[in-house]
Amino acid sequence: MAGKELTLFFASPVAYLFLATFAAISLFVFFWGEAFFARNIADVRPLFEWMPLLLIFLCSALTMRLWSEERAKGTLEHILTQPAPLWQFVVGKFVACLALLGVALAITIPLPVTVALIGELDWGPVWAGYLATFLLGAAYISIGLFVSARASNQIVSLIAASALCGVFYLFGTPLLTDFFGNSTGEWLRSLSTSARFDAITRGVIDLPDLYYYLSLCAVFLSFNTLVLERERWAIGGDRKHRQAWHTVTALLVINALGANLWLGQLKTLRADVTEGNLYSISPATEQYLKQLQEPLLIRGYFSGKTHPLLAPLVPQMRDLLREYEVAGDGRVRVEIIDPTREPELEEEANRKYGIAPVPFQVADRYQAAIVSSYFDVLVQYGDEYEVLGFRDLIEVNAERETDIDVQLRNPEYDLTRAIRKVLQSYQSQGNLFDTVQGKLAFTAYVSADEQLPQQLAEFKQSIRATVENMQASSGERLSAEFIDPEADGGKIARQIAEDYGFQPMAASLVGRPFYFYLTLARDEQVVQIPLDDLSADTFERNLEAGIKRFASGFTKTVALVTPADDFSHGMGGGARFSQLETLLGTELNVEREDLSDGRVSGNADILMLLSPRNLSEKALYAVDQFLMQGGTVIAATSPYSANLSNRSLSLNRVNSGLEQWLAHMGLEIDDTLVLDPQNSAFPVPVTRNVGGFQLQELRMLDYPYFIDVRGAGLNGDNPITANLPQATLSWASPIRVNAEKSAERSVTPLLQSSAESWQSSSTNVMPRYVDGRISAFTPEGERESRLLGVASTGRFDSYFAGKPSPLVQQPQEEVKDDDSDSPDSGHKLENLPGQITRSPESARIILFASNDFLRDQVVRMSGAAAGGDYLNTLQLAANSVDWSLEDAGLLSIRARSHFNRTLPPMEQDSRLFWETLNYICALLALGLVALIQTMRNRARQQRYQQLLAG
Repeated sequence: MAGKELTLFFASPVAYLFLATFAAISLFVFFWGEAFFARNIADVRPLFEWMPLLLIFLCSALTMRLWSEERAKGTLEHILTQPAPLWQFVVGKFVACLALLGVALAITIPLPVTVALIGELDWGPVWAGYLATFLLGAAYISIGLFVSARASNQIVSLIAASALCGVFYLFGTPLLTDFFGNSTGEWLRSLSTSARFDAITRGVIDLPDLYYYLSLCAVFLSFNTLVLERERWAIGGDRKHRQAWHTVTALLVINALGANLWLGQLKTLRADVTEGNLYSISPATEQYLKQLQEPLLIRGYFSGKTHPLLAPLVPQMRDLLREYEVAGDGRVRVEIIDPTREPELEEEANRKYGIAPVPFQVADRYQAAIVSSYFDVLVQYGDEYEVLGFRDLIEVNAERETDIDVQLRNPEYDLTRAIRKVLQSYQSQGNLFDTVQGKLAFTAYVSADEQLPQQLAEFKQSIRATVENMQASSGERLSAEFIDPEADGGKIARQIAEDYGFQPMAASLVGRPFYFYLTLARDEQVVQIPLDDLSADTFERNLEAGIKRFASGFTKTVALVTPADDFSHGMGGGARFSQLETLLGTELNVEREDLSDGRVSGNADILMLLSPRNLSEKALYAVDQFLMQGGTVIAATSPYSANLSNRSLSLNRVNSGLEQWLAHMGLEIDDTLVLDPQNSAFPVPVTRNVGGFQLQELRMLDYPYFIDVRGAGLNGDNPITANLPQATLSWASPIRVNAEKSAERSVTPLLQSSAESWQSSSTNVMPRYVDGRISAFTPEGERESRLLGVASTGRFDSYFAGKPSPLVQQPQEEVKDDDSDSPDSGHKLENLPGQITRSPESARIILFASNDFLRDQVVRMSGAAAGGDYLNTLQLAANSVDWSLEDAGLLSIRARSHFNRTLPPMEQDSRLFWETLNYICALLALGLVALIQTMRNRARQQRYQQLLAG
């Protein structure tokens, strides 16, 4: 029966019209209706978005004649009188239609292949989308066959089948669910073909969704068979199966309803086919949940009546929270409530947690109204809690003025970040050593009392008392040792000079040298306890800060250094790195750091230098000594900075003060700019002459100074860049690594330009009109890949080794008067430099050769070019911080974020080429199908003629 129907399909224009219409509409929707290239996202989501509507009409048109034509031609009686079971005829027609649908889907395969060739495509959601489309088409075909068996006219069959399929589609749309609350709306969505379709196309193949489509097919195919069996009985056929078929059909319907409701409660029978398992609880989250010592409460506040764009996100959030409960293995309690129905809990949410409903304006064709609804999640551990509102959980993309896409941003990252935050806050109130893994060793390399100045000898006793108190509460996790480096013939002094660069100190230029260095170590990791002043309270605070570096339950601190005057340099606009500060501040303490005193705060775990300007000798000394203590220095700097104001663009040379220091560390930044044909669009103010008047306008141009780093340009082996889809570096300079000076360190390239990039020393970066056309940037010099970002890890030698410390500047006449071994005033000891000349292995430098790529204004303009929020460069900086802090948990979860993979920049000609190529592939596929069918018909005719001749 299937072979006969397929032959009839291709013997008439039906098959070709179906295939051509399906291919034409799919391609049109993909490239034009959903504006694939304007979206700038490497996925095939536009291909599947319109399938639930498109298949309603195409499947109804395909099935409208299958039974009604049999009835009109009188061949139905022939089928009813056959000894074969009628279900075989029904399934045969069903299989023939599925085969034709499979051919139609195969014709669209060049679309995802094209996207994969252009950008980085996640194939998991693609195959899931094809599976969902095939199952959806199967359900519509079964419905169409049932209606065709009931109708005697093809037009009636077409209209009735479309209407019935439309009913199943509308069940889960806001047109219907908006009239009900969340619980009823969710129940309606569970009956909807469109809601189930969306669940699969996102990349999650759920057993309840598969069973739904299969049960729908089984029910309507049984209805089809029952209709034919009733007609067979009417013409005198065997009636003994009447009761049996009624029973079988009723059981199928009951089973479909009952099993779907039962399977809907099971959320673990599913497969996440996305790359990186974006929709599954990650191992990193499970590790945080294992740290829980008390029950963790996660309570979702979701109103029954909410905004239509938020309503479909409620079941997704609820399912995710249930997965946290399962992963918590009894340590996590999840509650889902509607505050409007539980006044006591609503009052508690308002009063205790500051959770309030958000007013949304909802409008339809008849009226506009204000709906106040909740979309919040409370995470509570002990007395600590964190609240996530809808602004923390969702992202809104406006692809067009009337097309707003609302999706969950990265709910697992947001929830796990909140869990970690309350866990850290709770642990910080307890014993400091409860979160320390392993044992810590405090070592004081201090000279004998008789060699120390009096103030330092007294301070040594304060240190000993403070450390003993720490040991008493550490539970044997802290050991302490005071070592005189000059004992035993100075062997230890030579060892610490080689390992850590510890050199003898002096309270004055003619004073007796001595040692006074304090370290804290665990295994191979060593940090130095800074000496800010000689007070016991300051030492205790610095020692606690050092212990917290080895603890997993405390919020780390990022010391941020930006230009002193935010309005005097570059792009202006006040706090120019506020977006980065906000992103880092969600999980870290971000503090502005003043380096003018020559020191970095003892609380700092990371030092970030963003577009530094004219660093003084003392400031450079602070950076150097922070690195020597085993810290991490992240620098975004280059010889140029852009100034974009009043619709003009210029590039200025700047002096960071880091040039010689970086060169000493083996990293040199050339005094040129990198231009790359693989670049991002940028809204550039363009000046053109019109009738003698100078006019300026903003134009979206392919701008070679905005280097689009992707693919091989991103280091796939380093966590900083491994899961980053793309990064744009603005006005960047090339980095050169001095192999001789970096021989003892591990140098890892992070960002590189394409092989066709070139260098230029010109600061004229403003495109202009020449003869009515935009002037192009002509490549010059050698074209090759340039290094734009690098990480250097290992032992560093101090830039100030062998030089006098900038912190000790004593007048010559004071030196002549000072002939004692100890100073005559206390301030000299308070400014004790404690210079380190060699760092431990844990020291790191992460360098990005661009002043401007993290600025607020550049990030906003990159977002304008991408058509939404552009966060890749901010994520790059955040990844650098997490990697430096060795926080692999949140880094791995952030890497699973739902940031869309962007397409590389393309000229208009390239876009037209890919569009035309797909249309040609569709035509060739249709021609191939026609050729195969023609050859089959010819072979069939030859066999028929041979039979006649025989």
